[in-house]
Amino acid sequence: MGMNSNRVESLECRETVLRIPPEEMSAPPQHTEEIHKVCLPPTQTTLQKLKHKLSEVFFPDDPFYRFKNQTWFRKLLLGLQFLFPIFQWGPDYTLALFKSDIVSGLTIASLAIPQGISYAKLANLPPIIGLYSSFVPPLIYSVLGSSRHLAVGPVSIASLVMGSMITEAVSFNEQPTLFLKLAFTATFFAGVFQASLGLLRLGFVIDFLSKATLVGFMAGAAVIVSLQQLKGLLGIIHFTNKMQFIPVMSSVFHHKDEWSWQTIVLGSIFLLFLLGTRHISIKKPKLFWISAAAPLTSVILSTILVFLLREKVPGISVIGHLPKGINPPSLNMLYFTGPQLALAIKTGIITGILSLTEGIAVGRTFAGLKNYQVDGNKEMMAIGFMNMAGSCSSCYVTTGSFSRSAVNYNAGAQTAVSNVVMSATVLITLLFLMPLFHYTPNFILAAIIITAVIGLIDYQAACRLWKVDKLDFVACVCSFFGVLFISVPLGLAIAVGVSIFKILLHVTRPNTMVLGNISGTQIFQNIDRYREASRVPSFLILAIESPIYFANSTYLQERILRWIREEEERIKATNDSPLKCVILDMTAVTSIDTSGIEAVCEIRKILMQKSLQFVLANPVASVMEKLYKSKALEQFEFNGLYLSVGEAVMDISSLWKRQP
Repeated sequence: MGMNSNRVESLECRETVLRIPPEEMSAPPQHTEEIHKVCLPPTQTTLQKLKHKLSEVFFPDDPFYRFKNQTWFRKLLLGLQFLFPIFQWGPDYTLALFKSDIVSGLTIASLAIPQGISYAKLANLPPIIGLYSSFVPPLIYSVLGSSRHLAVGPVSIASLVMGSMITEAVSFNEQPTLFLKLAFTATFFAGVFQASLGLLRLGFVIDFLSKATLVGFMAGAAVIVSLQQLKGLLGIIHFTNKMQFIPVMSSVFHHKDEWSWQTIVLGSIFLLFLLGTRHISIKKPKLFWISAAAPLTSVILSTILVFLLREKVPGISVIGHLPKGINPPSLNMLYFTGPQLALAIKTGIITGILSLTEGIAVGRTFAGLKNYQVDGNKEMMAIGFMNMAGSCSSCYVTTGSFSRSAVNYNAGAQTAVSNVVMSATVLITLLFLMPLFHYTPNFILAAIIITAVIGLIDYQAACRLWKVDKLDFVACVCSFFGVLFISVPLGLAIAVGVSIFKILLHVTRPNTMVLGNISGTQIFQNIDRYREASRVPSFLILAIESPIYFANSTYLQERILRWIREEEERIKATNDSPLKCVILDMTAVTSIDTSGIEAVCEIRKILMQKSLQFVLANPVASVMEKLYKSKALEQFEFNGLYLSVGEAVMDISSLWKRQP
């Protein structure tokens, strides 16, 4: 066995260690085969390794590659374009693009005005705050954002979460000033958190909100939001502020004496109208403008109707007075000391994560349709600075809305100027048109919210989760029922917990399998997956599909020994060739720690006691380096380390044949 030592020397790799004549191989090919040495990776200092690792973690996209080999002026220009994307597309902006952006901007404004008022009510804030939040943030985003189609403003999920979390501690009816302070402060902390993630390039934090978690969370939130709107649709005056299914339904039926049949009839008619226009736009995307114009049309018609019937039907609840004028400053209302500061921070972080996830997902969706890229870290900074500025100008949490962005895309938006046009339209509304909303009924706001959030219930996605991944489906269901019956933050926390448990399960209990050879090839595959793969006599070839860490090293050691025991029992039952060698295919073992190294060495000791040879095949560079530095490779010097499973089987089989 001394003919092939596989000794690892410095960094130099000799390609050929041994040539095996064709007549000595079990399945002889038509040419001489070569056994290759396993190389160590190039030598790097600790500083070089740390630099490389940090670069991969924080700069996987290499954002500074444009600055290489450029003059200082060019670097300055590229820096401005990097920080402010408006400098990238601004110089090439044309009148034709502006015409498209005007049309799309006016279209989304017709949707943003009624939705802004409605979502502010959903957050238990004065309706005017929703319009303020549709004016300043879009202007900030148009300068800092990298998406051409993202339409910025209040969204249902963030509004629901903010309203429910603050209402648990403070009632707007009893302490309106404190409620507003907490809302603006939560928005400020949401912006700080979002901008920090972008500046520090920690966007992977939001990846813990998996697709499955969001599907369940949004469906549960949509149901709760819709049930909360029964207050407006039924004309109930006294209604619970709680956001759980049982209290909401209990409040609906305990106040049946407050139900208004006029409100129910009118609300149902407009709700059916809005749902009908939404259905038309889904079936025929070219008619998107019907559903886009429907909310504002409904507001205008319902306002006129209630105004004309105000004396005959005085019981219909209306918005009432809305102040004219642009956003008043709210810097003095930020709440940095006091007993509720922790609540503001917690609310800000949760709403910040949710709004960031939605905004980036929407931006990337439409960027994919137009074949351009949206920089996730730039978006985090843009949305963060947008919310920080908004908190100082009487705005609450805003982000990219899917419904408005879809309308913006379909209306032909070309750049972020469509957000500027929308802001200008909202500005005109704030300055001159606010008295017209005095008789806008609350039932139309409820109908608009229900129509907007009903699209968040994606039952088809839930069905796909059940078919593809049962654990993902469990996370989805936990999120849905947690939001529905416990609370919005706890429901989200439960779902994230299930997702993290799934990650831990995969890490601590990785896949292991037995490999067999596909006849006539050097390919080795899972024998349970490929029927044509057959076991190699006297060999047990195992593969691991994960890193070997302290968290799974004990499990892997026990599982490998179990595979060996089961193989020996199979051989005994079938009278096959006795087991002589165990090969561990490490192709998918991307990393190993000291516990993993100890486990590998312990397995080798146990197998030596059984007179079984233990071989490692194709360890990756990082694994190879750690095995070398720990001196564990010394135990595998003689025929214990190969570049591939095929070479290991061929070389060891040849050596067995040479022995008497």
